[in-house]
Amino acid sequence: MKHLTLAALLALAATPAFAVVETSVTLSLGGTAEKRTVIYDCESHALTVTYLHAQPNFLAVVPITDDETGLTDDMVFVNVLSASGAKYEAGKFVWWNKGTDATLHDTTEGLDAAPLLQCAERIETP
Repeated sequence: MKHLTLAALLALAATPAFAVVETSVTLSLGGTAEKRTVIYDCESHALTVTYLHAQPNFLAVVPITDDETGLTDDMVFVNVLSASGAKYEAGKFVWWNKGTDATLHDTTEGLDAAPLLQCAERIETP
């Protein structure tokens, strides 16, 4: 059985001011587990996304930058049902990839809103 350690940031609300604590989570994965890291070229920058696939769990770890603070944190997205491609959700965000293209959406912006990011998988040449 494979083991994978996934680092995550957890906010604790024990006091009115939030404290950020770094922790790690170890997942026990079956023999068919796969970890894949993909670099996407987005409009203004590169984005490195890690996919963790271990039936029945399919996760994506996507770095999200807060517009107000400029800080970037890794968010764990969970795969959900989609008509095509792979759709992952975390909080108000949706990361959706199909083939070599991917988009990041903010669901609070409405169904017809443009994506926050449009990305294409970087194809490495030998």
